[in-house]
Amino acid sequence: MQSETSFTAATPPVFDGENYQMWVVRMEAYLEANDLWETMEEDYEVPPLPENPTMAQIKNHKEKKQKKSKGKACLFTAISSTIFTRIMTLKSAKAIWDFLKKEYDGNEKIKGMQMLNLIREFEMQRMKNSETVKEYSDKLLCIENKVRILGGEFLDSRIVQKILVTLPERFESTISALENSKDLSNISLAELLNAF
Repeated sequence: MQSETSFTAATPPVFDGENYQMWVVRMEAYLEANDLWETMEEDYEVPPLPENPTMAQIKNHKEKKQKKSKGKACLFTAISSTIFTRIMTLKSAKAIWDFLKKEYDGNEKIKGMQMLNLIREFEMQRMKNSETVKEYSDKLLCIENKVRILGGEFLDSRIVQKILVTLPERFESTISALENSKDLSNISLAELLNAF
């Protein structure tokens, strides 16, 4: 006997007009997990039932209608009230999804400028004396993740190099010990953080 497991996430992530790219990644995962992603990709029409439909046709018709309604309702739930007033007249989940993409995703030029600003922010980072190595690496990882969400590539090795170069003097003995025991050109971020 096979047991069937069902996945139901409590609530979708709410979009308030900020961090659109991050919301999209989370929302796509939520919609896929709830078998609603196809309603964002295609604005299909549910054909009317034929005369004397079979039970299978009735069931299929009902499921397709429900899926369209659930997709739209899901997006309505995942949008702040300010944005909701701008999309409430749209008739399908795909129309809503496309509107949000057009309105908040930005064009390639804007994304490129955002990536350049994030890379500049990354390069300007220096570890504060009051910070731990973990806090500093988390700050760098946050910037890295924002670059990745915008479609840029960012290697963990770049974060490792940044940490090694910008650590305060109090960590020199630890860095020396690492140089003697490991190949710093191939050390992973996890290994580096564990060493501190």
